[in-house]
Amino acid sequence: MQRATSGHTPDAATPDRVVLQVAIDAPVMALFDYLPPADGLRPQPGQRVLVPFRRAKRVGVVVAIAGASSVPDQRLRRALAVLDDAPLLDTHLLELLAWASGYYQHPPGEVCASALPRLLRQEHADSPGIPIWRITPAGREALAAGAPKRAPVQSRLLHALGADDGTGVTAEQFASLAAGWREALRLLERKAWVERARGAPPVEPPPGAAETPPAPTAAQSAAMAAICAARDFEAFLLEGVTGSGKTEVYLRAIAAQVAAGRQSLVLVPEIGLTPQLVERFRRRFRGTGIALLHSGLTDRQRLEAWRRARDGRDLIVIGTRSAVFAPLPLAGLIVVDEEHDLSLKQQDGFRYSARDLAVWRARQLGVPVVLGSATPSLESLANASAGRYQRLRLPERTGMARAPGFHLVDLRRQVATDGLTPPLVAAMERHLEAGGQVLLYLNRRGYAPTLLCPACGHCLECRRCDARLVVHRHENRVACHHCGASRAVPEHCPECGGELLAVGQGTERLEAAVAGRFPQFPLIRIDRDTTRGRGQIEWRLGEVAAGRARILLGTQMLTKGHDFPQVTLVGIIDADQGLFGTDFRASERLAQTIVQVAGRAGRGERPGEVYIQTLFPDHPLLQLLVRDGYERFGEAALAERRAAGWPPFSHLALLRAEAPSREPAMRFLERARAAGETLAAAELRLLGPASAPMEKRAGRYRAQLLVETANRARLQRFLGAWRALIAALPEAGRTRWSLDVDPVELF
Repeated sequence: MQRATSGHTPDAATPDRVVLQVAIDAPVMALFDYLPPADGLRPQPGQRVLVPFRRAKRVGVVVAIAGASSVPDQRLRRALAVLDDAPLLDTHLLELLAWASGYYQHPPGEVCASALPRLLRQEHADSPGIPIWRITPAGREALAAGAPKRAPVQSRLLHALGADDGTGVTAEQFASLAAGWREALRLLERKAWVERARGAPPVEPPPGAAETPPAPTAAQSAAMAAICAARDFEAFLLEGVTGSGKTEVYLRAIAAQVAAGRQSLVLVPEIGLTPQLVERFRRRFRGTGIALLHSGLTDRQRLEAWRRARDGRDLIVIGTRSAVFAPLPLAGLIVVDEEHDLSLKQQDGFRYSARDLAVWRARQLGVPVVLGSATPSLESLANASAGRYQRLRLPERTGMARAPGFHLVDLRRQVATDGLTPPLVAAMERHLEAGGQVLLYLNRRGYAPTLLCPACGHCLECRRCDARLVVHRHENRVACHHCGASRAVPEHCPECGGELLAVGQGTERLEAAVAGRFPQFPLIRIDRDTTRGRGQIEWRLGEVAAGRARILLGTQMLTKGHDFPQVTLVGIIDADQGLFGTDFRASERLAQTIVQVAGRAGRGERPGEVYIQTLFPDHPLLQLLVRDGYERFGEAALAERRAAGWPPFSHLALLRAEAPSREPAMRFLERARAAGETLAAAELRLLGPASAPMEKRAGRYRAQLLVETANRARLQRFLGAWRALIAALPEAGRTRWSLDVDPVELF
């Protein structure tokens, strides 16, 4: 790691030459050297310090302690204060972050910041815990004397405080005693009968006994035995068809860790998966603390969950991508659910793969890691074939559930009205009348993907992106789904004044069509437009689970791990998106999507069916999936990748650049390529530069340069040296650029 000066203000060095190497949240590929604070406190690695940085004060994390600095003594500045009594990040986490910074070629300060809750990135994070109140000695004397008289609410609160066992009384507990508790409590505080403090949130087990686990299948028993037998690092690929009970395997493996007093980390790709999963964990582990870490929490909630994990109070940690950095002092097991999902890769800023970091961290901690999916990524399948992962198979659905039957609907022969063909409508009528639920999948939100003028052929396009504006009829607006720009729907064509027609199908339009055709059956739509409000995703999933919603339609949010036992029919409205994509991973993603959404059908006792509407029913990918399933597809796709030399049989890095016009971005990449060619070995290729598939986005022009090699270590050596050359280019300061190691999308 590079070293940088902390500033230009002179300050004498300490006699024993203690130098703090500090990671500061700044886009600099270096640590910063500081002297300890003048008060004599010497922080340890993992503690936060307040430091002078340029003309401001910043919070940094001490990464290491050195005995000397390459920076002259007169240029070193002192840290201003130590912000923590003890390290927030332990040795293992610091090692993980240092490795991630180097591997992903990202500034160490920004990497360290990503591992901390937002409140801990600030100078004065609040004290740990939630507000609590305790009775003072004066308050006990007043209570013994019968006070307060003629103040029933104060009396009620004071009696509750007097009966407290020392843990303190919370705001929620006061609220259950009286409606006007806040003013009464303020009066008690003024009398010095009550004092405020902070305490750990109470972990209250849900009412009732823990649920009894179902009897495992033979395949589940074998998988659980293999995982529980691991005493050190071992990576397992748990490959199970949809509905085969992968979550049950997780639960039993985690139960063994809880019984031993060890922590388990469970990563899920998106926040939408957490409500059902968390509810199932709470039913199984009543009385065991569960920490949740995801973007839907307030900053305070996230901080408290992080602290409970760090203190070992919660033995189960469930979270989305960034939870891979959660502190685990009692680590016993790491689980990555839906390991194939693209959401596990950060797509901006610090571009890390949570799945890959989970494997690295499990190896570091010496604990097993389980990667679960019905449609494993080709990288994981290749690792299993090479013996790096132990492959555990769950080939059949649990209970009475059976694999659904598939039907390909040829859109060349069947006319679709508002996205629905006669065969699909007939199947919907049959399943709804039989009491089943119907799920319709369309990965295109909004009312229609574009507005078209039949007179002149003009399509309404985003002024800032190479994209068409999507119609949102409910809001009477057109919006760009790439930059977020929106405006009111125009009354006439801006080119010729003609009438504009909404062309194509989105979930909003499909919802209107289905509601008009099946008015007697309640319908729920789940996409990013309908689930923006807090609690919306939980409410909508609850309506489906309770059977109050008979028709469920939505986007890719519905394909990821949800269990809808009453769904007996799945309709895929448009299966052709991705059949002819330019990205070499397009066929893999389409296969995963089809298998995942089809897997929502027939998970209960009733048989399921899947109708796939397509213009290309004879396409080899569709035929292979329908006939032989995902495992056979994976084998064929791996053979194709090997022949073409694409990942997982090679390793990639993508240098992206963007600028207000096309020329600066391309010029920067051309200079970067020239610099790279002075370093590149014969086995490493530089491809490009070329414009991104969507060249203009949010008013900026984007281009990219691809680096490819068969050897990962060679790529890492090259990237370290290349990045330093790139950063020194004159064009680097005039261009927004980034390196993406192991990119999952070439856009």
